Amino acid sequence: MNRLIDLFIDYIRYERNYSDYTALSYAKDLEQFEEYAKANNESRFEPETIDSDIVRNWIVFLLDEGIAASSVNRKLSSLKSFFKFLVKQGIVRTNPLRLLNGPKTKKPLPYFIREKEMDLLLDGDSFKDDFEGVRNRLILELLYDTGIRRSELVGIKNADVDYSASLLKVTGKRNKQRLIPFAERLKNLLIAYTEIRGKETDSGSDWFFIRKNGKQLSTGIVYNIVKRSLSDISTLSKRSPHVLRHSFATSMLNNGAELNAVKELLGHSSLASTSVYTHTTFEELKKVYHAHPRAKKEGGFYGH
Repeated sequence: MNRLIDLFIDYIRYERNYSDYTALSYAKDLEQFEEYAKANNESRFEPETIDSDIVRNWIVFLLDEGIAASSVNRKLSSLKSFFKFLVKQGIVRTNPLRLLNGPKTKKPLPYFIREKEMDLLLDGDSFKDDFEGVRNRLILELLYDTGIRRSELVGIKNADVDYSASLLKVTGKRNKQRLIPFAERLKNLLIAYTEIRGKETDSGSDWFFIRKNGKQLSTGIVYNIVKRSLSDISTLSKRSPHVLRHSFATSMLNNGAELNAVKELLGHSSLASTSVYTHTTFEELKKVYHAHPRAKKEGGFYGH
């Protein structure tokens, strides 16, 4: 890997506290651009020789290769961050990407589960009464009731659950911590899980969610648990932990929660990330209105 790219990856990993996964993605994007630049710049990759034209040509090249616009924009974001770092370090004088925009993308609305469908799943008999059944049900309840990410869920330690104050401490992106309140129902499920965990497993671990052997639960296992459980909902086309996060946010807004409050609960750094759920709730309102008998009368369709 190029020395300057190495320096940048070290910077975002150790000074900006980016995750290893994110740092690896940045490195891959920058290596791809380095290869393209070398192929189109006499086998050299020298940042001071990079201008906006070669970046635009790279964008066109990626699109011609069938890369989705959203992926191209992510790669462009990696490159912009890299050059901002180089300017900050005094390695280049100007950022050639500062006025460059990526291809436009149409963002799909987030998938979410209707409240009635989720109630049927969680209150049904899909989960056994043994350790794994109790744990798996709690995982779905916790993801749906709090909107936390699966990486945040597996990172919960026993000391992070405050039963007396009904607060859960989670560590989000860039090691930012936040407190999330939980209701009495979820509190009872948390206690029930810890009780059966103590009886049926080697529970000496500091991690809250564990396997039968006492080791920390992985994000991959959580993904499979959620995907398998959500397969019971036949109308759902996408099944993942993030769908439960979307469902939490949509449900909160549909029931009158303030956008800023939902932003804080989700751990979003900007309101723009949270506002996408207002479009989801608006689309849901339109569907509900279309089902009304008067909306079906001539000229009565909402939004037309």
